[in-house]
Formats: sequence, C-alpha cells, structure tokens
Amino acid sequence: MQRSSDRWISIALSVLLHGALLAALVYGWLLYRKPPRPAPTLAIEATVVDARALRGTPQPTPQPAPAAAPPQTEPQPEASGPPQPTPEELAQRVQAEQAAQRKAAEEQAAKQAAEQATKQAEEQKAAEARAAQERKAREAAAAQKRAEEQQRQADARDASDREADLKRSLAAEEQASIARAGPALANWQSQIAAKITRAWLRPPTARTGIECMLYVTQVPGGEVTQVRIGECNGDQAVRESIEAAVYRASPLPPPPDPALFDRNLKINFKPD
Repeated sequence: MQRSSDRWISIALSVLLHGALLAALVYGWLLYRKPPRPAPTLAIEATVVDARALRGTPQPTPQPAPAAAPPQTEPQPEASGPPQPTPEELAQRVQAEQAAQRKAAEEQAAKQAAEQATKQAEEQKAAEARAAQERKAREAAAAQKRAEEQQRQADARDASDREADLKRSLAAEEQASIARAGPALANWQSQIAAKITRAWLRPPTARTGIECMLYVTQVPGGEVTQVRIGECNGDQAVRESIEAAVYRASPLPPPPDPALFDRNLKINFKPD
C-alpha cells in the first residue's frame, strides 16, 4: 500500500520538473526574440597614384565608378518544426498537467478509500458470520442439554411406571395365589366344566367313564379362542364332540374374583 509521504514526494518532483521545463522554454523564446546582428561592411580595394607621375601622360577619360553593391545581410535560418509555444500556452500546459496530477491523486485516494471500505465491510461480514455461528452453536448446545434433561426425566418416569407396574403385578399375583389356594378357584373351574357338559352332545360311541384333559384359551370376557384336547380315553368322535362343546359354552363363566382370571385354563372334563 502506498504511503502518503511517497505520494507528496512524487508530486513535488513533478512540479520541479515542469518548472525547469517552463524556464527552458522561456529562455529559448527570449533568445529567439533578440535583434539580428548588423551586416558586415564590404571592403573596397583602391590604388594610390602620384599626380606628378601623371602630368606627362595623357589623362584617360575617367570612367564612372561602379555602383557600390548593397550591403548584404545574413540570411535568417528558416524555422524548422512547429512554432514555439507562448508563455501563456506553457502556463496552460503546466496547469493542465498539474490538474491531471491532482485528478490522478484524487482517483488514487478514492480507490484506496474504496478498497479500505471494502476490506472493512468484508471484515465486518466475517465477524458477523462468526458471531452467528457461535450463537447457533450455543443454541444447539442449549437445545441438546434440554433434550438430554427431558430424556432423563422421561427415563425416570418410565422407570417409575415400570416399578409401579411391577408392584401391581406382584400384588395381583400374590392375591391370585391366595385366591387359588382357597376354594374359589375350584368352584370357578367346576362352573366352567358344568357349562361345557351342558353344551356337550354325546356321540353314540361314547362309553361310560369318559375323562379328558382340556386346554382352553380365553380372552377377558370369557370368549374361547382355542381348544386343545390332551389325555382322553374317548375315540376321535368323542374328542371332536367335546371340542365343539367348549366352543358352544363360550363365553365361559367369569371368576368370582378378578384375580383368578387366567387366559389359559386347564380343565378336567368328566361328564359322568
């Protein structure tokens, strides 16, 4: 980048150069205006004759003297090239050159100012971009922290819910165990077996003393979804009739205690 002192030195040297050029032109113009030197006088040759020597000799007819040649002047050298500028023109040229230099200096200063402004704008833009990036990073970190805290709270709630469900399940199993240990379970199973017996259509091949183990799957409400015949002393017709009887007995009687409800029932079917 050009310093201000260098620019002023260049301007001073230029002014001195133009001043020297103007002085040389004025000096040449003064020499050109100096009056020409006088023409040299032509010398006339003559011979001195004694009058006494001429007395005895006839006098020749005097001849008219030749007319003196006009004085000759030195030929002025013809001017070659364009005419020399006048001092006014030289001053105008110097002023024009100084104006051009000032204009160039102003343009250079304006260019430097524009470059400085552009540089400052770019630096400000870069600073704003860095600030925006840092702000986004802080916001992202805060959002991640909030998300982690929310996840931690959700995990804590899930753990608490699982613990509560486990406690309820354990309590229900304990209550069911207590109920199954008493006569309520046996009474419920006998009610189911009685309803199946009423729905059974005894085939002709069924003999006395039939005993079969039934594996019944139900849903809440007592609706039967699956029946499987285990050990049974009846033939195929008896087994199929008992399976059909279980589906006809659906929905099965509800347990006297909801804690006794079981989806998978094991019922010993003895119709006799």
